[in-house]
Amino acid sequence: MTEATAEMTPPPMSPGRRLRNIIGGSAGNLVEWFDWYAYAAFTLYFAPVFFPEGDDTAQLLATAAIFAVGFLMRPVGAWVMGVYADRKGRKAGLTLSVSLMCAGSLIIACTPGYATIGIAAPALLLIARMMQGLSVGGEYGSSATYLSEMATAKHRGFWSSFQYVTLISGQLLALALLIVLQRTLGEAALSEWAWRIPFFVGAALAVIVFWLRRRLDETRAFQAEETRAAPKSSALELVLRHPKEALIVIGLTAGGTLAFYTYTTYLQKFLTNTSGFSKAQATEISAAALFIFMLLQPLVGALSDRIGRKPVMIAFGVLGLLLTVPIMSTLAVTTHPTAAFGLSLLALVIVSGYTSINAVVKAELFPAHIRALGVALPYAIANAAFGGTAEYVALWFKLDGRESLYFWYVTGMIGVSLITYVLMRDTKSRSLIAED
Repeated sequence: MTEATAEMTPPPMSPGRRLRNIIGGSAGNLVEWFDWYAYAAFTLYFAPVFFPEGDDTAQLLATAAIFAVGFLMRPVGAWVMGVYADRKGRKAGLTLSVSLMCAGSLIIACTPGYATIGIAAPALLLIARMMQGLSVGGEYGSSATYLSEMATAKHRGFWSSFQYVTLISGQLLALALLIVLQRTLGEAALSEWAWRIPFFVGAALAVIVFWLRRRLDETRAFQAEETRAAPKSSALELVLRHPKEALIVIGLTAGGTLAFYTYTTYLQKFLTNTSGFSKAQATEISAAALFIFMLLQPLVGALSDRIGRKPVMIAFGVLGLLLTVPIMSTLAVTTHPTAAFGLSLLALVIVSGYTSINAVVKAELFPAHIRALGVALPYAIANAAFGGTAEYVALWFKLDGRESLYFWYVTGMIGVSLITYVLMRDTKSRSLIAED
């Protein structure tokens, strides 16, 4: 190594400092996803506030449509903030994303209902959700890249899995807050005003996260990249230089994200609207299954460090292809909470083969100068097309009287992802993240 090269190489990071950064980055991710999932968790209560009186399924369909619009903004956020994180740093991208999330939550918390301001109510809800979509679109790429680059090669699957630990934790906190409010204030108060509480809480926590993220260290991979004459990150650079990797990200995400949103955000509505459980029962069943699901993520991530990423993803694809229809069909007619919990957990155990390692797999596909954009933009496109529309498509089939077709739709998309898993390389053994 020449003297000049040595001067440009960032100094090694101590294990304690590395761990502090991983924990700090993960904590910020948790609050981002709490804000995002509060919308889904409290939809049953605020849907009638923002839309005219009518059929319950129709109101849920309207709020699901706005939920989907939020996902449609995620590719825009992934593009703009992915480029920003590649050029200005992972830390800068994380700080910007949480600022947008805070603003979106405050708008939802403060907006009067349809009865007060008419069509302006759903319009403001739409604007707020678009801002949150921009935020989450940038958050995923910056967070996945930050955690993957901050971790050491030997334990990269384990540490990067904490992105979904914190993602699920955010969802669990939203559900936990809902359970507390259900039991202390009751459904009447929740429907009238208490549904606003989580959005105020989310905005306040986002301010704390902004401060935390300002104190994070930049990754050594980005610092080293700043010293090289690498091409600038851009959508054109991604399409022209890395089209295969971008298509791989879309393919591996499609079935995984659809299954994830089916068994997380939509499950609560499915248990109420189809299985016949009360809102409180559906929330508690979802929360219990999600808690165990969260604990599984590091275990499956660590497994991928030992046997490779590819076998873990293939296991999800095969089991999802075989068991999705039986699980959903049985869950639809289940009346006992314990049985519903068991079936929900089985589905989430299968999905762990995707959720625990999808972030690190995407990060390992791209060189550092375009990694945040390469992870974020193709993922956001697939997420908008399949994850963000999951509730809307499911409710549309339900309203049309052909709900079972949705089960086959999920199965088919998992099959598409399985083909991608089989054909792609194992990124653990051929990672483009520099050894640290």
